[in-house]
Amino acid sequence: MIRLLLAEDQSMVREALAALLSLEADLEVVAQAARGDEVLPAARAHPVDVALLDIEMPGLSGLDAAAALRAELPGVKIVILTTFGRPGYLRRAMESGADAFLVKDAPAARLADAVRRVLRGERVIDPVLAAAALADGASPLTEREREVLRTAADGATNAEIAGALHLSQGTVRNYLSTAIQKTGARNRAEAVRTARDKGWL
Repeated sequence: MIRLLLAEDQSMVREALAALLSLEADLEVVAQAARGDEVLPAARAHPVDVALLDIEMPGLSGLDAAAALRAELPGVKIVILTTFGRPGYLRRAMESGADAFLVKDAPAARLADAVRRVLRGERVIDPVLAAAALADGASPLTEREREVLRTAADGATNAEIAGALHLSQGTVRNYLSTAIQKTGARNRAEAVRTARDKGWL
């Protein structure tokens, strides 16, 4: 029996996925999480073979949860599920140690097949998304520029961003200016929107 951890913040979606996966004779959902920061504790408490992680969850993103799982429990295979087929998410998922990346509207049979394939050591990636990621190229933003944009996304002032990230206000202005230029935006709000749309944040 393949033991699964299912992490998804929307309870109806999580329960529906759990029910569909449980119809497969060789799959069993042994743990569920509604928040990203519940993933690692759940995997510690219930030994699992594969973790199915939504990208956007409160507490910790699925990508950050994947990185934490990979660091502490490297034997657990990771399948990232997302509503948002953004090429930047695919790249970040692979960098965080994911073994598979699928969009949620894929048929349940494809998800079950992906679980079996990652346990055989394969990488499974949504083909349309893979092609888009290759066409789109890598994120032009540095990690620090992403941090500054993420902090700015909540409407923080330069002074607040500087305080939160332990930078000078001048350095924050420079990072924001560079990020705006790299995203082809006119202002910080547009830069945040563009970076999110591309999956770079």
